[in-house]
Amino acid sequence: MIIVRHNDVVFLLSKKVDYDDLGNVIETEDERMIYANQMAVSMKEFYEAGNKGTRPEKQFEDYAFEYGFETHLKHEGKKYKILRTATIGDKTRLICEKVIS
Repeated sequence: MIIVRHNDVVFLLSKKVDYDDLGNVIETEDERMIYANQMAVSMKEFYEAGNKGTRPEKQFEDYAFEYGFETHLKHEGKKYKILRTATIGDKTRLICEKVIS
């Protein structure tokens, strides 16, 4: 049995919408830290995404119960958009593209 350790720190990002006393919308971004394994993006994944106009740069694998359908994550201080997810057993893979601001 192979034991895989989740050594990379990843912050899953979710948006929270609140309202002030005047009813104005205030959006904040919540971060939730998880541990994941960084994996290489396969050539097939890279070229298929390129045909759709996206550029996957990183892929992470974490436990499926930790992923809450967030659309963005942060790794090593850089923000990424989650392009696609794949759940295999008790693991979820997050295929990500760097966000250029």
